[in-house]
Amino acid sequence: MSETTASPSRLERFAVTQPDAVDLDNKYTEAAMQRHKQEGLELAVRARWIAMALTGVLLIFLNPQWEVLWYQFILLVLCANGWLIRRAGRVGQSRTELLLIFVDLLIMTLGMIVPNPFSDDVRPLAMQYRFDNFQYFFIILAAGTLAYSWRTVVAIGSWTALIWTAGWIIAWWVATPIPGISQKVAAALQGYPDVAELLDPNSFDIPQRIQQVVVFVMVAVTLGVSMRRLNRLLMSNAGLERERANLSRYFSPNVVDELSKNDEPLKQVRKADIAVLFIDIVGFTKFAAGRDPYEVIEVLRGFHARMEAEVFRHHGTLDKYLGDGLMATFGTPVATPLDASNALGCARTMVSVIDEWNQERLRAGEHDIHVGIGVHFGSVVLGDIGANRLEFAVIGDAVNVSAKLEAMTRDFQARIVVSDALREQAVRENPNVGALMDGFQKRQGQTVRGVETPMDIWVL
Repeated sequence: MSETTASPSRLERFAVTQPDAVDLDNKYTEAAMQRHKQEGLELAVRARWIAMALTGVLLIFLNPQWEVLWYQFILLVLCANGWLIRRAGRVGQSRTELLLIFVDLLIMTLGMIVPNPFSDDVRPLAMQYRFDNFQYFFIILAAGTLAYSWRTVVAIGSWTALIWTAGWIIAWWVATPIPGISQKVAAALQGYPDVAELLDPNSFDIPQRIQQVVVFVMVAVTLGVSMRRLNRLLMSNAGLERERANLSRYFSPNVVDELSKNDEPLKQVRKADIAVLFIDIVGFTKFAAGRDPYEVIEVLRGFHARMEAEVFRHHGTLDKYLGDGLMATFGTPVATPLDASNALGCARTMVSVIDEWNQERLRAGEHDIHVGIGVHFGSVVLGDIGANRLEFAVIGDAVNVSAKLEAMTRDFQARIVVSDALREQAVRENPNVGALMDGFQKRQGQTVRGVETPMDIWVL
C-alpha cells in the first residue's frame, strides 16, 4: 500500500460521528433535523432543570436534615452537565455528547451508592440500595427522548444497566457487614426466609438489583425504537416541508394545497391549452449601466416581488425568472375555467402596480420603471424534464408567441400586447371580460417573428 493511502483502521479512528441511516445528503433536510435536535435538547435541559428542582424540594421533605445538602450538590452537578450535553449535541452521534451522558449516569450512580459524607449515621453499604433511588434514572431517560435521538436513549439504557450493575457488584465485594445481625434476623424470622432476606441490613437483594436493570433496559429499548420511528417521521416531514417550500416558489397557495394532496400531479406528460405571460423591464440594460450593482439588485428584487405577488394572486404559476423579467403560466399544473381571464387580469394589474411603484420611486427621487407584457393563449406540452433533477417544463408555440408579443411592445410603444386568441378565450370564459379590454386597440394581420401566418393582436 502506498504512503498516500490511509489504512482502514486509521479511517475508522477519525470516523467519530456517523449519522443515522437516513438521507442526510439533502442539506435542507439535514438543517431541519439539526433544528429539531437543538430544540429537543433545549427542552431536555429545561425539563432536567425543572425535574432536578422538584427532586431537590422532594428530598428536603423526605430528609429535612443538613445531610441532604450532599444530594442537592449532586443535583446541581447534573444540571450543569445537562447544559454541557446541550452544547455538544448535534445530528447523529457525537463522541463528546455520549461521553457527557456517560458522566451523567456515573455521577448519579456514585451519588446513590457512595455513603453520604455529611451523615453520621453509620449503616451497612447494602442499605444504600434500600432507598429505591434507582427510579431517578427514569428522569434522565425521559429527558433523553426529547433530543429525538434513538441512539441517546439506547445509550442511556445500556450504560445505566452497566454502571448500576458494576456499582452494586463492587459494593458487595468491598462491603463490611455488621457482624451477627444477619443470623439474628434469620433466627427471628425462622420459617420466613424471604422476609428475612428483605429485612437483612447486610443483604444486597441481588434479584431486585437484576430486576431493576432488566426492566430499565426493556423500557429504554422500547423508547429507542419509538424514537427511531419518530426520527424517520421527522425526516419525512422535513422532506415534505422542503417540497412544499419549493412548490410555493412557483405556484400560488391554492395550487400548492392541491398539489400537496396529489401523489403525482406533474409526472404525466400531456398537451394542454394555457395562457402564457411574459414581462420584463424596458431598457433595463441602459438603466443598469453606471449604477451601483446593489441598487440594481434592489430594483430587481422589488420588481420581481411585486410581479410575483400578482401572478399568484391571479392563480398563475411562476415558471421562471428571466433576469429583468419573468414568465408566468395560467392553467398549470391544473387547468381552471378562467385561465385566459386570469392572465389578462394579471397583465392589467401588473401595469397598475408598476404605476403605483413609480409614484413611490419619483417621490424618493428615483427613476421610473417601464415594462412590456406579452400574453398569448395556445397549446403547449407539460411535464417533467431531466434525469435526476426534475423540472416542470412548459414547451410549445404558445410560449414562443407570448415572448415575441412581449418584444413587440417596443415596436408599438405599448405596455401590453395580447393575441386575439387570448381575447377570444377570455370572452368564452367570461362574457363580462370586456372591462379588461378597455383601452386596447386591435391590430390586424401583424407579422410576428417565428410565426408563419400573420396574427391579429391587441395593443394597450
